[in-house]
Amino acid sequence: MTSELFTLTITEARERLVKRELSAVELTRACLDRAAAIESRLNAFITLCPREAIEQAEVADRLIARGNCSSLTGIPLAIKDIFATRGVRTTCASKILEGFVPPYDATVIERLRAAGAIFLGKTNMDEFAMGSSTENSSFGPTRNPYDLRRVAGGSSGGSAAAVAADECIAALGTDTGGSIREPASFCGVVGLKPTYSRVSRYGVIAYASSLDQVGPFAKTVRDAAILLGEIAGVDPRDATCSARPVPDYEAALTGKVEGIRIGVPREFFVEGMQEDVGLAVRSAIKQFESQGCQVREISLPHTQYAVAAYYLIATAEASANLARYDGIRYGLRAEADNTLDLYNRTRDRGFGPEVKRRIMLGTFALSAGYYDAYYRKAQKVRTLIRQDFFRAFNDCDIILTPVAPTTAFELGEKIADPLQMYLSDIFTISVNLAGLPGLSVPCGYDRKGMPIGLQLIGPPFGEEIILRAGDAYERSGCVQRQPPPL
Repeated sequence: MTSELFTLTITEARERLVKRELSAVELTRACLDRAAAIESRLNAFITLCPREAIEQAEVADRLIARGNCSSLTGIPLAIKDIFATRGVRTTCASKILEGFVPPYDATVIERLRAAGAIFLGKTNMDEFAMGSSTENSSFGPTRNPYDLRRVAGGSSGGSAAAVAADECIAALGTDTGGSIREPASFCGVVGLKPTYSRVSRYGVIAYASSLDQVGPFAKTVRDAAILLGEIAGVDPRDATCSARPVPDYEAALTGKVEGIRIGVPREFFVEGMQEDVGLAVRSAIKQFESQGCQVREISLPHTQYAVAAYYLIATAEASANLARYDGIRYGLRAEADNTLDLYNRTRDRGFGPEVKRRIMLGTFALSAGYYDAYYRKAQKVRTLIRQDFFRAFNDCDIILTPVAPTTAFELGEKIADPLQMYLSDIFTISVNLAGLPGLSVPCGYDRKGMPIGLQLIGPPFGEEIILRAGDAYERSGCVQRQPPPL
């Protein structure tokens, strides 16, 4: 039935599209109808593009009819509103970019267009990706599909919620300190943060340039592998992008994990962690052992300094990156009598409270007399954290941890306490500081029915092994997905 098409995975939809049992137009309409039915409650999208999506679907159907298609031809995707998309407004969930329409595409958008993917619209997020709950959006918060009173996670909460609620088949997000993995965990979907430099950042609105990385949200690990394969690879327009060849990630999903050495860091099972989270993750560890993996305890001793180091480095980079929003070249422009007033009024009206807070923190950390005491010291701690991981990978192939210490919290619960909000990312931040790949895979539900995520961390460019492990865990069937009660 058409009404059920939106529940398909990329793999399922691809098979039916190629066999001509389904058209891209039918699939796209099903997703758009689903969004129209639930968006008033969920608020996962900032901008929906129904006309453009149907036009793209018609082109995809013609390509499929000629046998000229890729793994994503005709697949409807949602795109975080942080990627430049030609002809479609790109706001970064900020008033300062409310009317901005880019004249070009980000590299990942170009690659998805070339692959024949369909863009349903731009998803909600924390303003300039600064947040862990998508409550910092100028367009209102995204709600969790499993409980509309709870957050979807952040900053890519709109993309995670859209996939979980079947408004799209898969989605794209970015991860600076956990912004893919945490919302994936909260919404019960798969989320992958690749190795820093694996995917081009050209055309991605910058938050913290040494930490930001693009990655997929999907309903299965296989779908995440397919999407990563399409967007990864060298880009001459991004000087930080690796020229390392892109492997066939889908082919790596053999289902075999026997002999894989899994490290479990003692620092990630902390006091105060929600009991249901600890039980679900430890149950997943036992499942890997039953599949022939070797599990051992390891130590990442500098983990306790990760949050402090991250919020110095990230805010310093944000301070530099957001200086470009001056009311002169593009975006919001406030009325003023002189240039200084123009800058001040534009930024005061255009930026939300959390963005202002992080800009001020970063500017302070970079200021004369404080640079050495804060920013330089944070970079040294970052090196120590990276070295911890490298030492650990001498004794294990992947590292297994919870994604977050709790399941999704209630809307408004932490918004007035920035420190508590920042601690939501305590298990994900160090992965960004070290530039490593991390995968969030659903591993159960708490007693209130809220999803719990398992994090698999790999060595640099170790996407294949964490995807293989995540796929094998998923195939074991020990966790049955419970659709959200929308």
